[in-house]
Amino acid sequence: MPLRSKTVLINAEIPKRCDVLVIGGGPAGSSVAALLAKQGVEVVLLDKVAHPRPQVGESLIPHFWKYADHTGATPLIEKEGFVAKAGGITVWNGKIHRIAFAEFGFTRPALHVERDVFDELLLKHAESLGVQVFQQVAANTVDLSLESPKVCYVDRRGNDVCNGRIDCRFVIDASGPSALLAGQFKSKRLVDTRMRFLSLWGYFKHSRFVAADGRSYPATDIGKTRPVTFVTSFKDGWIWHIAMRKITSVGLVINTNRARAMDKAGREQFFLETLRRAPYLDRLLESAEYQEDSFCERPDYSYYSTKLCGENFYCIGDSASFVDPIYSHGVLNAFYNANMTALAVCESLKDPARRVRHAQLCENRIRQFYGFSRSLALGEFGGDGVDAELVRRFMRQVPPVELELMLAASSMSDRSENFHRLVADAGIDLAPSQSRVHFMEELQL
Repeated sequence: MPLRSKTVLINAEIPKRCDVLVIGGGPAGSSVAALLAKQGVEVVLLDKVAHPRPQVGESLIPHFWKYADHTGATPLIEKEGFVAKAGGITVWNGKIHRIAFAEFGFTRPALHVERDVFDELLLKHAESLGVQVFQQVAANTVDLSLESPKVCYVDRRGNDVCNGRIDCRFVIDASGPSALLAGQFKSKRLVDTRMRFLSLWGYFKHSRFVAADGRSYPATDIGKTRPVTFVTSFKDGWIWHIAMRKITSVGLVINTNRARAMDKAGREQFFLETLRRAPYLDRLLESAEYQEDSFCERPDYSYYSTKLCGENFYCIGDSASFVDPIYSHGVLNAFYNANMTALAVCESLKDPARRVRHAQLCENRIRQFYGFSRSLALGEFGGDGVDAELVRRFMRQVPPVELELMLAASSMSDRSENFHRLVADAGIDLAPSQSRVHFMEELQL
């Protein structure tokens, strides 16, 4: 089915009611909307901005393909021709390690994607399945006190700004870090100060990139040689380098306290100076051209909500939680949450008497994935919305090849102690995965 232009509904009237109202058109919102529409559910999606829009999080691990298969977006992603990556290389506390996805049995590649292109592709796919998509329409309040939730919005399409309301049977909040429902519930919590991070990033043209052989290649070779996601640690945090088709995303993640006293200009200066001093990265960026207006920041990376699902609402993706993104779990989290939520909503529509039970089961699954990401990305966790037993149960359900890759990846950043313990507590034997983490003496950049 051909994708519709985003201008199709620019002047269309927003319906007064629907089965499901999705707030947000990122990967979580687009995916849950597509999955529901495939089941014949009437879905309306509101996004406060117009796509394509800038977004960070360009690295996708191979796990995402199974979710793309579920929504039917796989052919579109393949046709777009995003950069296929070979694996990852880390320089962590002076130690260099490499993993290759093919060695774990993955037959489809991980990707480096331009998120504005990728996200719009998913949104258009949802629209092609029958989802009514309205961009530049911002949901601002949700009344869940009645049998049918009421969502008030501001419509900024065209020249006039007007207010409206839509009634629905279920609301799915996929509004990202703005977390509309968590704001209403006052349920958003920041994690322990020691584990609280922010990110600073920007984009470069003509940057060299690192391949799986540990050598660097010019930007013009991006279609000939597969890059890796390159990560290097520094005193205050870690840095990513993600080569795409025309530009390279480079960002650093640091503890919030490190940058608290800086204004935006000071943070940008700190960002650029840190890149110039970082091991190996200085060589990759030596002839690169920094895009002056590309600097962005996102504070308080690590948070969670204490209230995720109820009889008529669901919070998914970044509106539910987010942790240190070192292992590219952000988009994967969105896809997983979308699949679990679509299943719960469909079952609730069939049997409304059990909708509270379906919501509870879905919330447990979302919390499981959050806890799994925390155990993987951070060297320790406890409390902060994490139930260790839920995480262990989740690990037992993850296909071994996926868990092996995650365990290997965690070993590359000296953050694997907690993850190893949870794996052992769950009675899972993944020792062979360590043989697929390759130590490298040097990089030839």
